[in-house]
Amino acid sequence: MPVLQFDKIHISDERYESACAFDVNNDGVLDIVSGAYWYPGPYFKKKCKIGPVRAEGEYYDDFSTIPMDVNGDGYVDIITGGWWGNTLRWRENPKGDPTKEWKEHIIAEVGNIETTRAWDIDGDGELEIVPNTPNGPVRAYKLDKAQGKFTEHVLYKEKSGHGFGFGDIDGCGKGEIILAKGFLKAPADPLSGEWTYHEEWELGFWAASCPMLVADVNRDGLADIIVGNAHGFGLYWLEQKLENGKRTWKKHDIDPYSSQYHDMHWVDIDGDGDCELVTGKRYRAHCGKDPGEYEPYGTYYFKWTGEMFVKNVIDYGKIRHGKGIGIYSQIIDINGDGKLDIIAPGKDGLCLFVNKGFQENMGDF
Repeated sequence: MPVLQFDKIHISDERYESACAFDVNNDGVLDIVSGAYWYPGPYFKKKCKIGPVRAEGEYYDDFSTIPMDVNGDGYVDIITGGWWGNTLRWRENPKGDPTKEWKEHIIAEVGNIETTRAWDIDGDGELEIVPNTPNGPVRAYKLDKAQGKFTEHVLYKEKSGHGFGFGDIDGCGKGEIILAKGFLKAPADPLSGEWTYHEEWELGFWAASCPMLVADVNRDGLADIIVGNAHGFGLYWLEQKLENGKRTWKKHDIDPYSSQYHDMHWVDIDGDGDCELVTGKRYRAHCGKDPGEYEPYGTYYFKWTGEMFVKNVIDYGKIRHGKGIGIYSQIIDINGDGKLDIIAPGKDGLCLFVNKGFQENMGDF
C-alpha cells in the first residue's frame, strides 16, 4: 500500500529551537536560517555565521525566526526574541554577504517571550508581529515601511498566559486572538480600539501550545480549535457547537499518550487537497522537568478521516534517534517539486524532512 514517505536530512547538531527558509542572498534559491547560522541552499552543507545568540543552560534566547524585510533594502531580515533577553529583536541581513554578521536591533522591551508569530491582525494584507508573553499583555507590532520601524499596539492589558492562536472563531470575517481561557474579538479598528474578551474554555495558564490552530476540522461550517499540551501529555481538538445562538465546545482527544506538543501546522502535507495536522514532540522542553521528557521523540502528521484523526509517523525513536520539532518550525516546498517539506529545529539538532510523496511500502524482510 502506498504511504507518504520523507527523507530525513541531518543539517546540524546546533541546538537552536527555531528555523525557517527564505532566500538570504537573492540568488533565487531557498536557504535555511536557524539561530546563529544560515545554510545556503540547495544543499545546506555550508554554515554561514549570523551572529552570537545568548545561551541559557540548554536553551538559546531565540524562539522565533520570522522572515521580513524590515529596512526595505530588498533583502529579508529575521525577527526573533526569547525568554531571558526580554526583548523583541530583528537582525539585519547584510545583503546576503556570508562573511558579515547580522546587526541586531531592539524592537521593544516586552518581558519573557515564549515565541512570536506574524499574523495580519488589522486585515490590511500586511503581517504584524505578535509575541506570546505569558506574564504580560497581548501586543502587536506594526512595521512602518517608510521608517523601517515598528509601532506598538496593546490589544489586551491582562496577562495573556502560555499559548496563543489567531483565526476567525465566530465567522465574522475577522480574526480573533485565541488565549488559554477564551478569545479576544477585534474592534472596528483592531490596532487602536479595545478588544473584547470572551472566556469560553480552560486550557491551563501554562499548558496551551504555541500556536493553537483555528480550523474547521469536521467541515460543519464552524471553526474548531486544535491544541497541544506544550508541557504535559495531550493533543486534542475543541469542537465548536452552536445551538440557538449559544456556543459551546466539546473536547476530543487526538493523541493523549505523547507529551510536549508545542508547535504545529494545519497544511496539506500529502497533496490531496485537504489539510492535515503536522506536529511533533519538543525535545526536552523544560530540560527534564516535563512529563514524558525521557520517552521517545517523533514528528507526525494526523489525518482527519471524517470521524477521527489517524496518526502517521514521519520519524520516531528513543532520545537522540527520533527527531522532534522545536518551538518554531516551518513547512515549505524547499526544493520546488510541489510537495511540502518540514524544517525541524530543536535542542536535538536541525533536520530537514524532504517529502517524497506516496511510495509503495515494501515492509520489513
